[in-house]
Amino acid sequence: MSISTLRPLTGAVSLLAALAFLGHAHAADRYADRPETQQFINEMHERHGFDKDALTFIFRRAQYLPSVIKAISPPRDPVAVRSWQRYRGRFIDPVRIKAGVAFWERHRESIRAASDKYGVPEEIIVGIIGVETIYGRNTGNYQAVSALSTLAFDYPRRAELFRGELENLLLMAREQGRDPLDYQGSYAGALGLPQFLPSSVRNYAVDFDGDGQIDLQGSPKDAIGSVARYMQMHGWESGAPVAVRAAVGPDANLVPLLANDINPTFDATALASHGVKAASGETPAGKAAFVELVTPGEDSEYWLGYQNFYVITRYNRSSFYAMSVFQLGEAVKATREAAVTARR
Repeated sequence: MSISTLRPLTGAVSLLAALAFLGHAHAADRYADRPETQQFINEMHERHGFDKDALTFIFRRAQYLPSVIKAISPPRDPVAVRSWQRYRGRFIDPVRIKAGVAFWERHRESIRAASDKYGVPEEIIVGIIGVETIYGRNTGNYQAVSALSTLAFDYPRRAELFRGELENLLLMAREQGRDPLDYQGSYAGALGLPQFLPSSVRNYAVDFDGDGQIDLQGSPKDAIGSVARYMQMHGWESGAPVAVRAAVGPDANLVPLLANDINPTFDATALASHGVKAASGETPAGKAAFVELVTPGEDSEYWLGYQNFYVITRYNRSSFYAMSVFQLGEAVKATREAAVTARR
């Protein structure tokens, strides 16, 4: 329905004028015309030899995206909305598990090869890609240049981070021989099946299909290999545990353990001194973090997160995220193995 069908023409003009006024700060002043963007262009020219006119052309086409600011802004009351069970339900569900089994079957040779080369379990590779994009179903529809420009120049609290990612996007495009305006991704500029930020693409992604280029959107093989290499480069310990459930004694002193956040610094003796042990009774070797997964109105879940759990949080700094990757991978693995057994 058009505006003119709702009110007289003069009213429509007034409404359009009001809308134009509200967006004036960003719509009227294109990024290319803003002094902070011009400074960025100059820096890219001086540091990396980019042509100023070419960058100006790009930033004339970059758009301010209010939806990006809305998506990245923290909730007004983050404590009230923090719920492990609700978070878990978004990622460990029948649809995603079924898609994970199909993805694993379709790319089983590449997943096995990446696991063998980088020492990362197949189910962890599958879990990350599943949590990130449902195996490529949802890789984002934001133009990366516009999303990163919005965050670099209109989101002060993390502007420095996203200026760095914008810089890496332009460098990556030059290295790959692509138009920077062609990249599509998440509201934060993350790209492809594994949702790598541009800096991660440049630092960790690999050409795993051997075609001479890295393509995390169109090549599942590249995405699989890149996820495994990312984990390896961040300290994955081959053959070591990820996480085990914790048993908490009635007189446990959890405050010092929780204060340590997700850093794996407690050995079995230290945990026991605070009234905590592995629920199975067999505590794996190595140091662990004490992880509390909170759900309002329900008892918390307690886990011991080892070095490999911590490595998953290097992908996304959240214990909820790391546990979702771990549990989705385990669920897909179990479902796949059950299907194989049923076919025999």
